[in-house]
Amino acid sequence: MIINTADRLHTTKEYYFSTKLQEVRQLMAAGKDIINIAIGNPDRMPSVETIEALSEAAHEKDVHGYQPYRGIPELRKGLSDWMQEVYHVTLDSEEEILPMIGSKEGITHISLAFLNPGDKVLVPELGYPAYRAVSEMVGAEALTYPLIHDQWTPDFEAMDKLNLSGVKIMWVNYPHMPTGAPPNRALFEKLVGFARRHKILLCHDNPYSLILNDGDPLSLLAIPGAKEVAVELNSLSKSHNMAGWRIGWLAGSKPYIDAALKIKSNVDSGTFKPMQLAAVVALKNPAQWHIERNDLYRDRKKVVCQILDYLQCTYSDVQTGMFVWARLPEHGPDAEAMVEKLLHDYQIFLAPGFIFGEKGRRYIRISLCVPEETLAIALDRLENFRY
Repeated sequence: MIINTADRLHTTKEYYFSTKLQEVRQLMAAGKDIINIAIGNPDRMPSVETIEALSEAAHEKDVHGYQPYRGIPELRKGLSDWMQEVYHVTLDSEEEILPMIGSKEGITHISLAFLNPGDKVLVPELGYPAYRAVSEMVGAEALTYPLIHDQWTPDFEAMDKLNLSGVKIMWVNYPHMPTGAPPNRALFEKLVGFARRHKILLCHDNPYSLILNDGDPLSLLAIPGAKEVAVELNSLSKSHNMAGWRIGWLAGSKPYIDAALKIKSNVDSGTFKPMQLAAVVALKNPAQWHIERNDLYRDRKKVVCQILDYLQCTYSDVQTGMFVWARLPEHGPDAEAMVEKLLHDYQIFLAPGFIFGEKGRRYIRISLCVPEETLAIALDRLENFRY
C-alpha cells in the first residue's frame, strides 16, 4: 500500500468467523467433508408468499431506482403493525421506525450517532462481538459489565457499584446470544430503571424472540417509560429465514430515530424496493408458519443435545433461539483446543465460546441451522469420541 491504514485497524480484528470459515473452505477444497454447525445462518427458505411477492414486484418498471432513506411507507407501516401484533408495542410508522440493512448495520449507525471518542459503552461479558468491536472502532471505550452465572442476566448490584461516569450506551440482547437465556418483564423493568438512574441509552438487540420461545415474545419498548431511555433493533434474518436479504429496523422515539437517520443517509441509498415489498408480505406469515419452523428446530435440538452428551457437556434445558450453549467438562480442553480437535479429527466445526467474551473459554455453541440428517452424521462421527 502507498498509504498507512487508519489507527483503528491497529486494534480492530477481523471477525472470527470471517477468518475461520476461510480455513474451513480450504479444508473442504482439499477434500475434507466438514460439517459446519457453528453459524446461525437459517438453511430454510422464506415463506412461498414472500418469494412470490419479490418476483412479482421485481417485474414492475418503477421499482429499480433509489428508495427513500427512511424505507418505503408500506414497510414502515408493516413493521409498526407487526410490532403491535407480536409485542403489543405502539409505534408511529412515520417517526419511530427506521428500516435498515439488517440490525448489524444498526449497531454501527447507533454508535456513530451517539458516541464521541473517549465515551464509554457497557457491553456484556458474554455477547455479540460487534458491540465491543464497533464501539472501539468509533473511538469509544468498551467496559464489560458482569452477568449472573447460569442466569446470564446483568448483575445489577455489582453494576450499581461500578464507576459509570462517561457511560453513554449499554448494549443488551434478550433472548441472550450466545447463551439463549430468555427475557422476562421483570428483567426489562430493571434495565429501564437502571438506564434512567444513570442516564444511559439502552440499546436492545432483539432478533431471536420468535425462535423456540415458550413464552410470549417480549420487546423492551413494551415497558412503560422505555422509549425515553431505549431503542431496539430487530430483523427478519432469523425469525423469517431472510438472513441474506438484510432487512432489519431500529425502533424508538423520534429523536433517536432522527439521529440514526443522519448517519444512515450518508452511508447507503436504501433497500431494493421489491425486497421491501416482499418483507411486508413476510411480516404477515401466519402463526402456523412460525410453529412449523420452531418444530423443525425443536427436532434438530434433540440431536444437538445428543452431540453435547457425547462431548460430556452440560447445558440448560431452557434456552431460546437457534443455538445451544454448553459448558465443556473440566477434565477436557478449553473451547479453542476443542474446536481444533473436532475440526481436524472429526471434520466438525462448531463455535468456541471465547469469541463472545473471555468468560466463554470453557463453552461451545452449536447452531440449529443444519438439517437433522447432517446433525445425525455428526453424531455418528462422535460415537467413539474420547478426550
